[in-house]
Parts: sequence; C-alpha cells; structure tokens
Amino acid sequence: MATPVSDQEKRKQISIRGIVGVENVAELKKGFNRHLHFTLVKDRNVATQRDYYFALAHTVRDHLVGRWIRTQQFYYETDPKRVYYLSLEFYMGRTLQNTMINLGLQNACDEAIYQMEEDAGLGNGGLGRLAACFLDSMATLGLAAYGYGIRYEYGIFNQKIKEGWQVEEADDWLRYGNPWEKARPEFMLPVHFYGRVEETKDGSKWVDTQVVLAMPYDTPIPGYMNNTVNTMRLWSARAPNDFNLQDFNVGDYIQAVLDRNLAENISRVLYPNDNFFEGKELRLKQEYFVVAATLQDIIRRFKNSKRDSASTTISFETFPDKVAIQLNDTHPAMAIPELMRIFVDIEKLDWDTAWDLTKRTFAYTNHTVLPEALERWPVQLMETLLPRHLQIIYQINQNHLDRIAALFPKDMDRLRRMSLIEEDGGKRINMAHLCIVGSHAVNGVAEIHSNIIKTDAIGEEYVKELSQLQKLNDLVDDDTFIRDISKVKQENKLKFAQYLEKEYKVKINPSSMFDVHVKRIHEYKRQLLNCLHIITLYNRIKKDPTAPFVPRTVIIGGKAAPGYHMAKMIIKLITSVAEVVNKDPVVGSNLKVIFLENYRVSLAEKVIPATDLSEQISTAGTEASGTGNMKFMLNGALTIGTMDGANVEMAEEAGEDNLFIFGMRVEDVAEMDKKGYDAMKYYKELPELKQAIDQIKSGFFSPKQPELFKDLINMLFNHDRFKVFADFEDYVQCQERVSKLYENPKEWTKMVIKNIAASGKFSSDRTITDYATEIWGVEPTDLKIPPPNEPREAIEETARALKKM
Repeated sequence: MATPVSDQEKRKQISIRGIVGVENVAELKKGFNRHLHFTLVKDRNVATQRDYYFALAHTVRDHLVGRWIRTQQFYYETDPKRVYYLSLEFYMGRTLQNTMINLGLQNACDEAIYQMEEDAGLGNGGLGRLAACFLDSMATLGLAAYGYGIRYEYGIFNQKIKEGWQVEEADDWLRYGNPWEKARPEFMLPVHFYGRVEETKDGSKWVDTQVVLAMPYDTPIPGYMNNTVNTMRLWSARAPNDFNLQDFNVGDYIQAVLDRNLAENISRVLYPNDNFFEGKELRLKQEYFVVAATLQDIIRRFKNSKRDSASTTISFETFPDKVAIQLNDTHPAMAIPELMRIFVDIEKLDWDTAWDLTKRTFAYTNHTVLPEALERWPVQLMETLLPRHLQIIYQINQNHLDRIAALFPKDMDRLRRMSLIEEDGGKRINMAHLCIVGSHAVNGVAEIHSNIIKTDAIGEEYVKELSQLQKLNDLVDDDTFIRDISKVKQENKLKFAQYLEKEYKVKINPSSMFDVHVKRIHEYKRQLLNCLHIITLYNRIKKDPTAPFVPRTVIIGGKAAPGYHMAKMIIKLITSVAEVVNKDPVVGSNLKVIFLENYRVSLAEKVIPATDLSEQISTAGTEASGTGNMKFMLNGALTIGTMDGANVEMAEEAGEDNLFIFGMRVEDVAEMDKKGYDAMKYYKELPELKQAIDQIKSGFFSPKQPELFKDLINMLFNHDRFKVFADFEDYVQCQERVSKLYENPKEWTKMVIKNIAASGKFSSDRTITDYATEIWGVEPTDLKIPPPNEPREAIEETARALKKM
C-alpha cells in the first residue's frame, strides 16, 4: 500500500507533464531540475511554489535565448528599417504564460505556479498596456522593433482597501528578482543635466553638466510561433563613481556616497497619476533620461550597421529610412529637441537638414483630450535642467510661427493658439504642440489586444488574423454554437465567482448578470453614475421585494491617483454602498456589489472573460479611446456606453443596435456647455435620482459619519464638469433594456456572437500593420527566422532570399 503524500508535499509538486509540443519533454524536465538546483540552489525538500515558478521561468527563458540571439543576427544581416517605441510606461503584467503560448509550449501548468509571478506594473493603465500589446504584435509581425522605457524600481502602487478607503503600498516588484531581464552594463550610457550653454566658433556647447549613467536591462519579447524575439530595453539610473566628488575631496566621503541616491532616484518610482499632469522636476528628469539614453543607443546601432561597417564616414541622409521612432504620448517629447541637439551640436549638420531628418523620423500618438492631462513644462524649469534644449525649442517655435504667419498674415490669435510657448499663467512649453510640429504623423489611440473566447468553429487562423472572426456571423443562428458560447461564458463566471467568494467572503450567484466597471477611478469615467444606478436598483428591491428582478453582481475596480481626493471619495462611496447592499437580507442574491482591490493586468485576465456587461460610460467627448472596451467585446461581453472614444468605432463595426448606447452625444454636451448645466433641475425632476442623492447626503450609507460625502455632493451640484445627472435617466432606462435582453439567454448570446464577430478591427496586430505601412514605412512579414538549432548559414540564406523579394 502506497504511502499517501502529505498536503505540504502536494503543494511542492509541480506538473511538467502537461507541457507538450516540444521535441524533448525529458529535456524540459531536465532543464527545470537543473535550474532548481544550480540557479536557485534548492532541492524539493525546501523548494517553495515561488522557487518552482523561477525554475520554470528560467527553463522557458532558455528556449527564448537562442531565438533572441538569432533574431538580432538576422536583423544585422538583413539591415531592415528599425522601429523604436518610446514610452514612459510598459504595463507588462505577467510574462511566463504569454511566453509559453508564443513559444508553442502547452499552457497546462499548475495555475498556482503562474500566480507566483509578480505583475510588472510599470504603467498606470491604458497607455502602458497599449505599449505592452504593441510590443507583442510587432514581434508577431516580424518587425525589427524595440521598446524603450524606464526600469522603475517601484511600479504602480499596490492598492489596499481599508475600511472602505484606498491605501497605497509600494510595489516592490523586484524584491525576488526578475528572471526575464538581462542587465547590460557594457552598454551603460551618460545622460547630462543642468549646466550652461557656451557659444563657440564651432557652434553651441552644453558644458558643466551633471552626469547620470543609464544602465540598460533587456527583456525578450517573443512573437507568436515565428521564432522572432525582439527586445524591450529599460533604463535604470546609476550615479557615476565621481558623483559629488568635491564632497569626497573635502573629506565628507560618507555624504558623497549617500548623495548617489539623488541621481539614482530618477528610475526609483513610476509617477502614479493617470490623466493628470503634475509638473515636477523629477518627472522631467525621467522623461529626458529615457530619451537621451535611447537616442544614443539608436544612433550607435545606426552607425554600427552592416551597411556602414566598412565605411569611415557616416552619412545621416538615410537616417529616416532606417529609423522610425514612435512617441507614446507626450512623455518622450524631449526626444525631438534631443535629436536636433545631436544632429546640430555633435554631428554638425545644418539646422534645416537636421530638422528635415528629425520630422521624417518621429511619429506621435496622442492619448488624452482632457486639458488637465496635457503636459506643459515651465520655461524656468527647462532653462535650469536642460538649457540647450530650451534654446532649440525656442528656435523650433520661431520657425514654426514664421510659417504660420506667412500662411495667415496678421492672425495674432492663431499664432498665440499654435505657439509651442504659452504665455498665460507664466511661460510654459506645450509638449503636445512640440510633438505635432516635430512629427510627420500624428494619430489617436485604440487599445486592441485580448484573449478571446476559444472556439473550434472557424479554425485557429483567427489567432494571427482576427478579421476572420467575421465568419462567426454565419453561426449566429446555430443553436449548437450558441450553447457552446453560453457554456464557455458560464464556466468563466463560475470560476470567477469562486475567486470572489474566496477573496471577498461574499457569496456570488454565478447565474446573475456580471456587470463590470474596471478602469482608473476618475470623475470623467463616471463611476458615480454607476453607483447611483446601484442605489436605484437597491431602492427598487426594497420598495417591492417580490417584484421580478434580474439578479446582478456589480463589480467595480480601479486605482485612484494618490493625490486625487474626489476619486478616493468615489471609492469610499462605492464600498459604503456595497456594505449596505451586501448585508441586506431583503436583497439577498438579487444584487451584490464588489469593489475589486488592486485591479491590475493579472486580475483583468480573470474578470474580463467572466463579464456579461461592460460599463464604458464616460461623458461623450472625454475619452480618447478607452482600452478595456475592446477587450470586453472580444471576450463576449456586451457594452453599455456613451458614444465616446472607441465605443463609436465598436458601434460602427457591430451596429449600434448591438450595443446599449445611451446619453448625450458630443454635440449635445457642447450645446449644454453653451447654455449651462443645471444639476438641480435634474435632481428636482427625477424622483429616483433625488432619493439616491438624499440617501448619500443624509448619511444612509455612512451612519457613523453623516456628512462624510458632503464634498462629493457639493461637486455633483456645483462643479460637475462631466454632467452625471444629465445622463442619469437615459442610463437607467438603458439598463432596463439590458435586463430585459438578459432574461432571454438565446437572444443575448446571439448579440454576443455578433460583437465577437465584429471585433477583428480591434486586433493590435491589425493596428500595428497599419502603423507599419502607413507611418513607419516598413512591411510586416510572416517569414520565420531559422531556429537556433540550424546552422548560421541558414540566417544568411534567409536574409538573401528576403532581399530578393
């Protein structure tokens, strides 16, 4: 009789038997054991789940390395145009599972192992997540692409909810190490700050600067099943050994060493503000730090290309033919004056030639339409920190205004509006204007990447070409397919309900409608409108508990910027309402409210596939795109939303009747702005709105602190730029249409299928293909780079074949 394995031993066991699709499973197991012993210095008697994660991660990374090196060899041989994606944020989340999928390793590992990986939370939300998705797509499409950013020691803060309030904790994501990165100290580069500009007979010289070193850390980015492995290079700030040497020379050696932190703080922490601009010297240092190091790296690679290896002189004429730089929002905007400085001051190009090359190299993606989010740096700060760049920006602006004046003589208002330098409230540099003037292409955003509902109905090719989802339209009346889709959704809901019950100690009805609103907490995203609807549903149940009611589980999640008082009050209100609703026996399982703590990429991967209804309810004209709406659509959720951001494109693709659209349009909001928004009018005319507001105001949801939400109420009546009350009635009526359709599961699922079928446009692969051909001037390829086990000659042979195409 076999001896039973203890629970502790069971927890220690990891099953590699599920990882198939590699030539030698035994070899994979061997690699796992080798790393457990020789990399982690553990055996199975003492190894933990985290050790098993690291052993597996190192084993999978081994499969990447050969492809990674081969990819770089291939780029050197073929000398393609290279694409550089500059972003202050890369919200990567977890890497192991994605890497295994892209390498073709069967994703059947113990779920607990994946959970041990820390989220790489180097982003606030959509902007950073878009950057991560784009890197994945660029590798999948075979583009010679690089991501450049900052290796923040602390990423987006961890959110804890204590007594209903958000509390921030540091995200020490590197405390156990990062198995995916490779430090490259041999490529460390100097970045200069402060100093002064000296005019010489040879031109301007930036002198007497303080130097900070930029240490690169490289992370492999594998494409999907094509052997391509691109690079994300993140810079970490290091103080040079002679930092504050003058202190050392007068004997204060200890202080000189301690002061190294001043330099190294540049890469210490990600700024946690999303859609808010906060002008701080450290932030401007971060922005210049990443672009200065990156441009040195780009130019080094340009000069060291096989094309020029035999030449003693370097010509920059071909620079825009070999280099495309995409600016992800205005954060890396200093790349424009920095490239001009390099061309003019260091490479000695004349201004007009340098400007022509610069404009043809850069493209810019705008991420926000909110005025408070636009970066405007004080001229005085720029003059202190980057004096030469300020001179260059002034020259760019003068040339720009001269062109405007020639086109529109005597139009002073136009010159004032279009100037890079704003005079109102102190001289400031408008970084969006700098990006527009210094780029040859400008575009808005749409975040477009997701894991979709798996189906065998149309084959596997949709994974590489999402437009093939249109074939699902042929199955919209197929009863078997409808049942299959419903089953997948229900399984995802059941799994997530179990997670919620375990984590939040709230019993969830898995048959209820999962109504989900997850995104950064911000007034314009109108979590308050959702909260007022929750209160309205609660009041309706209390008024007539026996009336028919479609059960709902309302799930809200997201982080508030630490200094954003109103956003934190919104979280407190939601959690306070949840406390009342979830404990009311009259309500029972008809209505539950969950606030998801610490919403992040790995949590999104759980909640999005389980969602029935996706809330995208920003005031029309305020959302640049939205990044969750398309993920939900791809994963079989229906959307309730305004005609704002990417909702507009989704309605165009799926048909407006296949989304739940409500509320004011952009032109309605503009008209209301002209006439004036009167919140009191709606309060007096809508009884259910009045009841909800009176409950909040009276302390019904905060009996121990009746005036807790007075600031929030004051804002709604007197300072609500986003007009929550104006859309309340239409929103509630639209939600009634949602409930009615949910009562008919077959018709609901048919609408789900139509949405999934219309999702092809929102593939990041499709978007990157458009970027590549229309902006960067490069062509995606499905060519497979020869794998590492083939001789080097295979690389050269493939390169020759590619050049003949």
